[in-house]
Amino acid sequence: MSIAAARAAGNATTTQSRSGSRPKRHYGTHIFLVAMAVMWLIPLGWALYTALRPVASTNEHGYFSVAGEFNFDNFVQAWTQGGFATYFWNSVIITVPSVLLTLFLASLMAFAVSRVNWKFNITLLIMFTAGNLLPPQVLAAPLFEMAKHLEVPYSFSDSGNLLNTYIVVIAIHIAFQMGFCTFVLSNYMKALSADLTEAALVDGAGIWRQYREIIMPLCRPAFAALATLEVIFIYNDYFWPLLFIQSGNRLPITTAINNLQGQFLSNYNLLAAGAVITVIPTLVIYLLLQRQFVAGLTLGSSKG
Repeated sequence: MSIAAARAAGNATTTQSRSGSRPKRHYGTHIFLVAMAVMWLIPLGWALYTALRPVASTNEHGYFSVAGEFNFDNFVQAWTQGGFATYFWNSVIITVPSVLLTLFLASLMAFAVSRVNWKFNITLLIMFTAGNLLPPQVLAAPLFEMAKHLEVPYSFSDSGNLLNTYIVVIAIHIAFQMGFCTFVLSNYMKALSADLTEAALVDGAGIWRQYREIIMPLCRPAFAALATLEVIFIYNDYFWPLLFIQSGNRLPITTAINNLQGQFLSNYNLLAAGAVITVIPTLVIYLLLQRQFVAGLTLGSSKG
C-alpha cells in the first residue's frame, strides 16, 4: 500500500470516527430552563389574560374560563381612573437622575479602586461592598428623621424640609445603589488590559483623560447592563417614595395601583390592567438594551 493510500485510509477512518461521535445533549438543562421560563411567565400571562376580560365576563363565567368577550376597556379605565400619566412622569423624574448619577459616581469610584494604585483602594471597595449587606429598611427610621429635621427654604420645598420632595428619594436611591454598581464596574475595569492606561500615561494623558477617553468607551456593555438593572430596581421601588413623599400627586407609578382599589370591593380585572401598564416601560427598556445587557454580563468575566 502506498503512502498516499495509507493517508487516505487514515483520513477516512478519522472522519468516520468524528462523524460517529455526536455532541452530548444536555436534555436535563434544557428541561430545567424551559420549566423555569414557564414558571416566570405564568403570572405575567395570567395578569394579561385577566386584564383583557371585562369584570362582567369574569363574574359570569369565572376566572378559569375562556368564555365571554375580550377587550382593552380595563386598560383605558385604569389609565384614566388611576391617573397613570402623572404618576409615570413622577417615576421618570425619580428614575432618570437616580440612574445617571449612580452610574457616573460609581464609575468614578470604580476607576479609583481598580485602575489607580493607592493606599485605600481595597479598603474603600470593601466598604462599598459591605454596604450592600445591610438591609435598607433598617435605616428607614433614622433617614426619615434626618429628612424631617433638615430645614430647607420654602422655595425649595413646600414642607420646609426634605420630606415630600423628589431630591430625598433620588439621594436615597443613589446611596443604596452605588455599592453594587461600584463592585460590578470595578471588576469589569480590572479585566481591561493595564497596557491601555500605561500607554496613555506615557503619551502624557492624565487621570481624567484616561477615565474619559479610554476606560469609559470600553465599559459601554457594563453600563448598559447596569443601566437596565438600575432602571428596573428604582422604577419598581415602592418603599422609599411611600415613606418620604406624602403628596399623592408626586408619588411614582408603583403607587398608582392604589387608586384602582375600591373602598369595599376591588375590581381585580382593573388591578391586573394597571399592573400590566406599569410593567410596559421596564419591558421596553430591557428589549432595547437586551444585546448590550447580555454582553455586559458575559464580557469581563475572565481576564486575559
